[in-house]
Amino acid sequence: MSVDGQTETPSGFGATGIWVLFATISASSMAFIAQGALNPALPTIQENLEASGADILWIVNAYQLMLGALILVGGSLGDHYGRKRVYMIGIVIFALASLACGLAPTTETLILFRIVQGLGGALMVPGSLAIISAYFDDKMRGRAIGTWSSFTTMTSVLGPTLGGALADAGLWRLVFFINIPLAIVALYALITHVPESKDDEAPKELDYFGALLVTLGLAGIVYGFTEIGRVGVADGLTNIAYIGPLIGGFIGMGLFVWWETRSDHPLINLKLFRSRTFSGANLLTLLLYGALGGALFFLPLNLIQIQGYSAIAAGLATLPFSIILIIMSPWAGGLVDRVGPRPPLIIGPIIVGFAFTALAIPSMVDTENLLLFFPVSYFVTFFPGLLLFGVGMGLVVAPLTTSVMGSVPQHNAGAASGVNNAVSRASGVLVTAILGGIALVFFTSGLLTNVDDLNLRSDSETALESQAENLAAARVPYEISQQFSLVKTFEVRRAIEDSFVDTFRLIMIIAAVMSFASALMAYLLIEERLNPDESLFADQSAPSTA
Repeated sequence: MSVDGQTETPSGFGATGIWVLFATISASSMAFIAQGALNPALPTIQENLEASGADILWIVNAYQLMLGALILVGGSLGDHYGRKRVYMIGIVIFALASLACGLAPTTETLILFRIVQGLGGALMVPGSLAIISAYFDDKMRGRAIGTWSSFTTMTSVLGPTLGGALADAGLWRLVFFINIPLAIVALYALITHVPESKDDEAPKELDYFGALLVTLGLAGIVYGFTEIGRVGVADGLTNIAYIGPLIGGFIGMGLFVWWETRSDHPLINLKLFRSRTFSGANLLTLLLYGALGGALFFLPLNLIQIQGYSAIAAGLATLPFSIILIIMSPWAGGLVDRVGPRPPLIIGPIIVGFAFTALAIPSMVDTENLLLFFPVSYFVTFFPGLLLFGVGMGLVVAPLTTSVMGSVPQHNAGAASGVNNAVSRASGVLVTAILGGIALVFFTSGLLTNVDDLNLRSDSETALESQAENLAAARVPYEISQQFSLVKTFEVRRAIEDSFVDTFRLIMIIAAVMSFASALMAYLLIEERLNPDESLFADQSAPSTA
C-alpha cells in the first residue's frame, strides 16, 4: 500500500505516515512527561525552592488550569488555521516554557512559566490525534491511533520513574529540560515531512469570549480554594481577597454555561448533553478522574516526605497500576462489544473506590528493609491498593472512551471527544485545588491538636502553625528545638507526621466517595447499548470543531 505516493514500508503506514506518527508521538510525549514525571519530583522541588504546600499545588495546577481551559480553543484554532501550524506553535511555546521552568530560580517564576507551558500544551495536545485522523484513511486510522496510544502510554508509565530517578540524583530540572530535544525532533519531522490540513467546514468564528469565561471561572475557583486552605477557613471566608475570587469563579462558570447556550459558534456544544450516556460518561469522568488526579498529587508527598521512600521508589510505586491498566484496556475494550459499556463502568469505579480505601489504611511503616528499590513493607501496605487501581481503571478507560464516542452521531464524535478531554483536564485541576484546600485546613488543625499536651509557648505555636502550610514538608521550628529536649522535639516531629498521615487518609476517603458516586452515575445514566438517537440532535447546528 502507498499513501500519498510515498514509498511502501514494512509497517504499511508509508514513509510519510511514519514521519506523521514520529512527529505526533515525540511531541505528545512532552505533555505526558510534564504531568507524570513531575509528581515524584515535587518534594525535591519543594525543598530546593523552599515552596509551601500552596505553592506546590500551584506548580501542578497552573499548568493544568491553562490546559483544561483552553484545550478546546487549541483544537478549534488547528481546524481553522492549519493543524500542523498550530501544533508547531504549541510545541515551540511548550519547549521554551519548559526551558524557563528548568531555569526558574524561585517558586513564583516556576509557577509563571508553568502557566505558559499550559498555554503551549493547549495548542499542542489536541493537534496530535487531529493530524493523525486527517492524514490516515479509514483503513489505517485505527492502527495509527493504536500505535500512537501504545507509545504515549509507555511514556506515561515511564514518566514517574524518570521523574523520581532525576529527583534522587538532584537533577529535577531535567524533568523540564528533557522536553527540548523531543521538541526539536518533532519540529524537524513536521517541517520536512508532515502535510498541512484544516477543516474547511469549520465555523468562521471562534468562541473567544467563552474561552475567557471558562478560564477566569476555573482560575477563580482554583485560587479561592487554594488560598482559603492556606490561610484557614475562618480568615479565608471573611476576607474578600480570598472569598471574592471563589465566588467570582462560580459566577464565571455559570456565565460560561449561559453563553454557550446562546453562542452561534459555542466552544462546547451543550446539545451533546441531551444524550443520557454522554452526560453520564462526563459526570463519571469529572468525579473519577478528579479523584485520581487529587490522589496522585498527595501520594508521592506521603511516600517520600513521610514514609521515607526515595523519589525513584515513589515513582516506581505506581508501576503496578500502569502495567495492569495497559494489560486490561484492550480486553475491556472487547468486553464492551459483549456486555455493553454499563457493567464495566459500574464495577470499575467501585473497585477504584476500594483501592482508595486500601490506601487510607497504612500509617507510618518500616522502610528500612529494601527489596530492590522498594521497602519490603510496600508490598503489604500500598501495593494492594495500587494493584486495585490498575484493575479498576483497566475496566474504565476503554469503555468510557467508547461510551463518549458512541453516544452521539458519528459526525459529532470529534466534538464529543474534545468535550470529554476538557472535562478530564478541568476535573483534575478543580479537585486537586479543592482537596489541597481541605488538606491545608485539616493538617493545620490536626497538628495543633496533636501538640496540645506539649504545653508549647504561644510563639512556638505560632511558628508551628506557619510551618503547617508546608504540609508534609513542615519542619520543627527553631523556637521549639531550643525550648525542648531532643525527646520532645522528636514528639513534635512525630505529631507532624501523624497529622499528615491523617490528612492523607481523609483525602483518600473523599476520593473513594467520589469513585463510588461515579459508579452511581454510570448506573443511573449509562445506557446498556450504544445506539444514539439521531432525533435528539436533529436541530443541531454544524458540529463543533473541538
